[in-house]
Amino acid sequence: MSAHFADALRSHGIQPSAQRVAVAEYLLETTEHPSAEEVWARVRAKFPMISRATVYNTVNLFVEKGLVKPLILTEGRVVFDPDTRPHHHFVDDETGIIHDVPWEALKVSGTDRLEGFELREYAVVLHGRAVGAARCAG
Repeated sequence: MSAHFADALRSHGIQPSAQRVAVAEYLLETTEHPSAEEVWARVRAKFPMISRATVYNTVNLFVEKGLVKPLILTEGRVVFDPDTRPHHHFVDDETGIIHDVPWEALKVSGTDRLEGFELREYAVVLHGRAVGAARCAG
């Protein structure tokens, strides 16, 4: 069991097990925004005996404990983001690849004029096509 990932789980109130650490090793290191099914496929490649139910339950536990965030950036698809810091997203309409956009790269104004709402958080989701060596600068 990787001590680094076991410690990350403990720091979020999650009791480490071999299965949970295997899911954390992939999910906390990826720059992708995988669905639970994609997490299962990637983890199963290294940990063939892990069940789909174990992965789904583990991902849901990680969400509940604040280790990852669930996102719905495209219709009908839930993905998980290990970066829980404030940031935005760019979805490439051609490839489906989701890129993180640093918080500082965009400025949102007018939130103070939203009457009748108590704003807790917000994030911008941009859709388009990544061109060339696209990268989102902060």
